Amino acid sequence: MIVRLSGTVYEVHDGFAVIERDGIGYEVLICGYALGELAACKGRQVTLHTMEYYEGSSVGGNYIPRLVGFLHAEDRTFFERFITVKGMGVRKAIKALAAPIGSVAAAIENSDTRYLANLPGIGKRAADQIVAELKGKMSDFAIGAPEAGEPSVSAGQAWPEQVRDALEVMIALGERRADTERWLERAQQLHPGEHGPDEWIRLAYRIKTGSEG
Repeated sequence: MIVRLSGTVYEVHDGFAVIERDGIGYEVLICGYALGELAACKGRQVTLHTMEYYEGSSVGGNYIPRLVGFLHAEDRTFFERFITVKGMGVRKAIKALAAPIGSVAAAIENSDTRYLANLPGIGKRAADQIVAELKGKMSDFAIGAPEAGEPSVSAGQAWPEQVRDALEVMIALGERRADTERWLERAQQLHPGEHGPDEWIRLAYRIKTGSEG
């Protein structure tokens, strides 16, 4: 099983990237939330944490090996849990995860089925199923998930004031809100603790440019 792949980001497309290593191009499936971060690394060396699976039909033995890649090991762990939900295949999960992992995990822990139902390819029934099977198992991935018995809040609302200030500054500078939330979310996972808005902005731009994993 291939669990890690290092190489140069050669191409990034909707849903997949081509990683070049020793003159060979590997097609790696990528979740939507990570495409911007990976595109920022185009032409540079990266290490993807990968999951290998076989796609196809048993009829005629037409199975095709596929790789799903993640820039961070914890994202692969989240994905492996996510696809245990009944009816959640690998392709469906890749399509659904267009939002940052921490936000999806927080929605699961908060039983926010409305948020989950708005993910690509996920309707109300699937959202209910996700919460039923995964609530209580995703708190280690969730940014701002409440403790048991606390009122439910969105991930962004639960961020410290300094991070929210950094978010507003970056949006004022012309960054897209969804991208900025993803960078700041990753920065909080990699650099837990208290930092001023300027430091959060610096860390977020390091994530954006791919200078930090």
